[in-house]
Amino acid sequence: MFRSAVRLTCSGVRSLTRTRPQFTAPLAARGYSHGKQETDEEFDARWVTYFNKPDIDAWELRKGMNTLIGYDLVPEPKILEAALRACRRLNDLASAIRILEAVKDKSGPHKEIYPYLIQELRPTLDELGIATPEELGIDKV
Repeated sequence: MFRSAVRLTCSGVRSLTRTRPQFTAPLAARGYSHGKQETDEEFDARWVTYFNKPDIDAWELRKGMNTLIGYDLVPEPKILEAALRACRRLNDLASAIRILEAVKDKSGPHKEIYPYLIQELRPTLDELGIATPEELGIDKV
């Protein structure tokens, strides 16, 4: 009996001292895209097409503008023109003014960007009957 207990104990100690093969987890591979990069013209065309959809609704308009403003850029006038025309189709003056406010805010410290955009959008604003936040006096609030 003692002999079997010693044998089990020795085999137990032996199993603890045995070196086990060390398995390491594979390193995580990053799946960066090596696909084609979108050019500025393709980017602009994609957003103009998005806002020119005839069946766009208010939610899609807001979602598109939130996504667009989230990028690290100030949208081109042709994209903003398409967005303002979508606001007019939806009869949503508040969204049109919010778009202009967002673009002014997005221009940040570059004071020459917003006047340039308003200058480029002036014919569209006049055609659609949309006043700028400055004309409405809400930029001073």
